[in-house]
Amino acid sequence: MLYRRKGSSRWWVRYTAPDGREVRESTGTENRKLAEEYAARSRHQAYRVSKLGDQPRRSWEDAVIRWLDETTKKTRRDDVSIFRRLDLHLRGKELGLIGQDDVRAIVRQMRTEGLTPGRINRVLCLVRAVLRKAERNWGWIERAPAVEMLPLRNRRLRWLTRNEADRLVSGCPPHVAAMVRFALATGLREANITGLEWSQVDLTRRVAWIHPDQAKAGKAIGVPLNRDAIVVLREQEGRHPVRVFTYEGRPVAKANASAFAKAVRRAELHEVCWHTLRHTWASWHVQAGTPLHVLQELGGWASFEMVRRYAHLAPEHLAEHADRIAGPRSAQLTDHADRDVKKAC
Repeated sequence: MLYRRKGSSRWWVRYTAPDGREVRESTGTENRKLAEEYAARSRHQAYRVSKLGDQPRRSWEDAVIRWLDETTKKTRRDDVSIFRRLDLHLRGKELGLIGQDDVRAIVRQMRTEGLTPGRINRVLCLVRAVLRKAERNWGWIERAPAVEMLPLRNRRLRWLTRNEADRLVSGCPPHVAAMVRFALATGLREANITGLEWSQVDLTRRVAWIHPDQAKAGKAIGVPLNRDAIVVLREQEGRHPVRVFTYEGRPVAKANASAFAKAVRRAELHEVCWHTLRHTWASWHVQAGTPLHVLQELGGWASFEMVRRYAHLAPEHLAEHADRIAGPRSAQLTDHADRDVKKAC
């Protein structure tokens, strides 16, 4: 039986399979003739599965539903958003027939929409993960197609100077300025700041903590509070019984909103987003001499490679090695310059 669901222009098929199951599925088309062909193939396949022991043919939607049922990622909401985008390309597609042509079509469409290679790669990563799971864990397809990532251009690490940070804070409304100052003092991510509760803060011991289910890496983070962070927290005391950062008596849901964007423009800053504050905190630490392994623990990074991005900001420990190939004349000139500086002092 073919029918249309309320609000949908596509045809759906409903029938009872030989094993007694009631099958309801979308044909993926608005054309009745094509829908009838789909329904005939579906019933034939159900017969072969039930009577001849064939493997059932799974659709992309089947894989998406199982993926969401089995995964508990913190980025689940992002995955759902990506799946909605992919629905335009893969809806009704038999899982074993998805190939590189489909992937290329998805990439072309996202490029026409102006998505960056990084954003496109996030979509491709999810497609690849689902197809690999279908092959290696579920046994739904014999071989997952190769899904290659787009090449990324290494961009400069954007961080704020002290002067830029002061300009940014001055341009923010008071409640946003407090969160910016706290981010620069602790390096915490936006969600950890907006969701911070007083039960996670001990002002006497000068520490705060992020629970494992709140951390991106899934591990608890201990946050030592420096003087700047303590000052911000003292200013927030008494404003709300549970949450630390509020606006007009209500907890703040999002810090990286229009008020922050306006402050960035007001401060005449470029290529600055909320995550720039975390880059700034890490960059200031490295320039002040904080070892990278300590920074990794402070920032709650899962891998050391994530922290190595900041290593170039503190090359002083390499100076003695660089001087090993310096010529004797350079050494003499340097000695003279040092003596002149000492005399001037």
